[in-house]
Amino acid sequence: MLDGEPLVRWRWLGDHLGYLGDLTADHAVIALVPVLLALLLAVPLGLACARFPRLYQPLAAVFNVVYALPSLAVFVVLIPYTGLATRQTVMVPLTCYALAVLLPTTVDGLRAVPEPVRQAATALGYGPWRRLAAVELPASVPYLIGGLRVAAVSSISLAAVGALVGRGGLGYLFVDGFQRTFPTPILAGITLVALLALATDLLLVAARRVLAPWARGVAR
Repeated sequence: MLDGEPLVRWRWLGDHLGYLGDLTADHAVIALVPVLLALLLAVPLGLACARFPRLYQPLAAVFNVVYALPSLAVFVVLIPYTGLATRQTVMVPLTCYALAVLLPTTVDGLRAVPEPVRQAATALGYGPWRRLAAVELPASVPYLIGGLRVAAVSSISLAAVGALVGRGGLGYLFVDGFQRTFPTPILAGITLVALLALATDLLLVAARRVLAPWARGVAR
């Protein structure tokens, strides 16, 4: 920090509210769309792993390796294929990271459905697909929401790294503040990332209460 430079320039914040709003919206898209895409992939993959247990360990191992890769390195590797400063360069790895979190929780949720419940649904005349839609997936909701909470917060944090390859939403504020030795945008970026993560987490908690009200007592 330069001598005489205040920690926060409130006038700068007031003059850049629209800019901060645009960056926050861009960050939300970059971070959360991959989580939704990962959920769409995790459900059928989780179903396949629950039906064929031998498939689960190889898939989990692959995604665990992907999750261990440094995000910046993966972004750089993708640049020749998806382009510099594009959403795809950031969103493709984030989708893989989210899938690495959501696949185990999906499998755990499906495996947690008690066998007597499945048998009761079958005795009532439910076919495999109807039983899945009406019994097994709803019973797995608490596990899925738990995985979504972890995946979403992680994705919101990792998305900021994308600014180093030209597309990172609120990550621009970190780069800009560091390059100009100007702490105000850095603190604004930290605050907005934290607020976005908190708001997303609270929305998912509310969704869990609506979709799985029976799980409240179990959680307590």
